[in-house]
Amino acid sequence: MTEKALVVEMRDVTLCQEENVIFQNLNLTLSAGDFVYLIGSVGSGKSTLLKALYAEVPIAAGAARVIDYDLAKLKRKQLPYLRRNLGIVFQDFQLLNDRTVAENLDFVLRATDWKNRADREQRIEEVLTRVGMSRKAYKRPHELSGGEQQRVGIARALLGKPALILADEPTANLDSETGLQIACLLYEISQQGTAVLLSTHNSRLLSDLPARTIAVRKNGDASTLIELHADVSASGHHIVID
Repeated sequence: MTEKALVVEMRDVTLCQEENVIFQNLNLTLSAGDFVYLIGSVGSGKSTLLKALYAEVPIAAGAARVIDYDLAKLKRKQLPYLRRNLGIVFQDFQLLNDRTVAENLDFVLRATDWKNRADREQRIEEVLTRVGMSRKAYKRPHELSGGEQQRVGIARALLGKPALILADEPTANLDSETGLQIACLLYEISQQGTAVLLSTHNSRLLSDLPARTIAVRKNGDASTLIELHADVSASGHHIVID
């Protein structure tokens, strides 16, 4: 069996915000095609970890690589190239309300140097078809349900054919059934080779769609990560997410 390529490797990492140490001794590996939940209480550091992975929070100590980029040595001019290999899915969708779905996606492609109109149109059709939204290309966000808006958010994340999708509470503003559909869509995407790290407070997801689960836990003043065993992460009643 061919070994899957590493997408994320963090070893003994320290993360700080201002003068506060948020994580110490942080270790994490993600490979191509992984689907992983990230759970933890409010304020535990989940968002800080996601921000570190797209180089918004610097590495204070330790070793960290995302795709082929050394985060500790990353230069400013390399940032756009790192982030083009990442897809970000937001809790609140972050769509431009004065533009159609297709125009929202076209805006991103133009901003990332897709100069050929036919190529942009083809890529937009591809990602909207992938998320089941090809018939809604000319709708505006206010004409869509929350679940449909999040599907557009996932389509936007897929535009650059990312190696890694970081989904920050993507189901938080959705009902449980719609949230599960969104999680299943992200899981299906992971099965095609894109690693997905999904931050969530929704313990029901962990029982309805069991997968590898990493928990943020306080260890003194700072947080660290612990890997939950499969039988625990698949049993919602064993997990308390504050």
